[in-house]
Amino acid sequence: MDFWGTVVVVFRRWFVTLPAFALAVGVTLAVYLSIPVTYTSTTVLVLTTPTTGGSLPSNPRYPNGLTNPLLNFDRGLSMTASILIGVLSTPETAAALGASPEGDPSYEVNNGSTNPELLAQTPFVFITGESTSPAAAQDVVLRVEAQARKVLAQRQEALKAPRATFIRIDRAVPATTPEPQKGRKMRSAAVALALGVAATLVAAFAAESIAQAMRVRKGRKVRRAGGGADAGGHAPSSVSMADPTRPRPSEGRQPAVSG
Repeated sequence: MDFWGTVVVVFRRWFVTLPAFALAVGVTLAVYLSIPVTYTSTTVLVLTTPTTGGSLPSNPRYPNGLTNPLLNFDRGLSMTASILIGVLSTPETAAALGASPEGDPSYEVNNGSTNPELLAQTPFVFITGESTSPAAAQDVVLRVEAQARKVLAQRQEALKAPRATFIRIDRAVPATTPEPQKGRKMRSAAVALALGVAATLVAAFAAESIAQAMRVRKGRKVRRAGGGADAGGHAPSSVSMADPTRPRPSEGRQPAVSG
């Protein structure tokens, strides 16, 4: 059925489509109100090397030259960032921080990309916290940041790296002010409305199909009744079919002979 045919059916069965559409709007509104607004806060960390570099001088009398950490990025920093992201993203770490991937609060750690193949491409660590409470969203970001610093120090100590060469974590972007996120509410409401509209169309076409079936059934009954009446009207009567040459009972009697 084309578009205009659908429109005709919808308007023809308005007594079905209007209540169904009103119900769909009500369900959509209920879904929108049932989903709470969440807040997100984000911080961006960057890994840097010390100003003296990542190695100690072989001769203490000739120290290493000083460099700008922001001009001294290498692949080792990106690899270390990917290690931190992997450790901070485990369910065990989330549970220790009082968060969970699907709970409240929750957080996500990446390098600015959701593609796992790009984890070792940048020395950045993006931490995003989410919660129905603005304070909780920012608090979980700060807790994950503190855990990142702790994990990095423990890993370098376990490897017995010289403390003067320890990689540092600097804040490229401090934890942002929590902002409301209504995308989930809007998406859920849009899905509910789409399903409601589809259900409205199904109800309209179902009513149209039932009405057509009833018309066909009624037409058959009328034709059957008309056929029976026609058959009764053309049936030969006993009088008309009687033999005209046959004498009637009164005519067949013999006159009585008088004495």
